[in-house]
Amino acid sequence: MKTKSPFAFAILPFLSFALVLPPETWAEPQAPGQKAGEVSRLIPAVSIDRGSKKITASANSAVYWDDAVDTQVNARARIALEDGSVLNVGSESSIKVVKHDAGAQQTNLELAYGKLRSQAQKIAKPDGKFEVHTPAGVAGVVGTDFYIAYDLTTKTMNVQVFEGVVRVCNLAGLCVEVKAGQFTNVRSDSSSAPLAPSQASLESLTAAANETQVGGGGPTPGIAQAHHISKGVIIGTAIVVIVPAIVVPISSKGSSKNTPVPNNCVVNPQSCG
Repeated sequence: MKTKSPFAFAILPFLSFALVLPPETWAEPQAPGQKAGEVSRLIPAVSIDRGSKKITASANSAVYWDDAVDTQVNARARIALEDGSVLNVGSESSIKVVKHDAGAQQTNLELAYGKLRSQAQKIAKPDGKFEVHTPAGVAGVVGTDFYIAYDLTTKTMNVQVFEGVVRVCNLAGLCVEVKAGQFTNVRSDSSSAPLAPSQASLESLTAAANETQVGGGGPTPGIAQAHHISKGVIIGTAIVVIVPAIVVPISSKGSSKNTPVPNNCVVNPQSCG
């Protein structure tokens, strides 16, 4: 008569337990990585790539270091980081939280493609940093609100700043500083420095806000979304647009009443006495 091995009896409870577990549970890591934040709001469909596993995201889904949050067509996600910073991810985008150490104030993000609006907490630590990397370059901030997008087709990184200052560099380390209300861009297939910062139009700033808005109903086109932009940026942009329109007609009107100045006086004022 054959007797069963004691080992068989020992492992039987474990085998029975494994059979009742859902298959996806087997792939869960024994110990999750360090938490970076969580998905606070989303418009489906949003997924989280964690190692070799793809997880369907929902409100309050945890986001850990090295997690990549991907959004599909018309989907968006808001990620609340542990230090209070907020990431608004636009549709058809992929953002990876490489590192987010709230205590040390060190954040490293990778935008593979798509659109992202970052509202970063002010950095007080001497070695603190908040950087967003793309295949074309990197945007680093000290504590600000800015929009960054990377287009796989044109291989271009676009940056618009709502508040504060953002340092934008290409892959070769050539940088420009972009202030509130300004924009710049840089291409991944070019060795040229980022475009010199220029004043962004209110339309482009509003569009950037709309493209990364999450929840609260659908985005309203046009100036209705101006509340997503700081008052300083709106006033500054309005001054740039309106003042020349007022000054130029007045100058032209005033000059018509004066005697024209001879060309030689303009070139050489001393010749006119």
